[in-house]
Amino acid sequence: MLIPRKIRTYCPHCRKHTKHSVSQLKKRSARRLSWGQRQFARVTAGYGSQPRSEQKKFSKTAKKVVLMLKCAECGKSHPRRGFRSKGVKFGE
Repeated sequence: MLIPRKIRTYCPHCRKHTKHSVSQLKKRSARRLSWGQRQFARVTAGYGSQPRSEQKKFSKTAKKVVLMLKCAECGKSHPRRGFRSKGVKFGE
């Protein structure tokens, strides 16, 4: 899917339509001290394997893509709702 580098859309901080630069949101590393990560470390520690069985078959064929929009006027960023796509390319 081809997505333009610049999009004119609504900015919730400026409260009006402005130009936005578009980039793809990447997944960050998990916080090591969050409750879920502490629980996961405790369960997977020692002998044995994963706490749940690994998924063998996937029903979905494409992952969700989330776009980050950065306002040209105020410089604030906000995400656009994710959509399913096999591949995203940025162009004019």
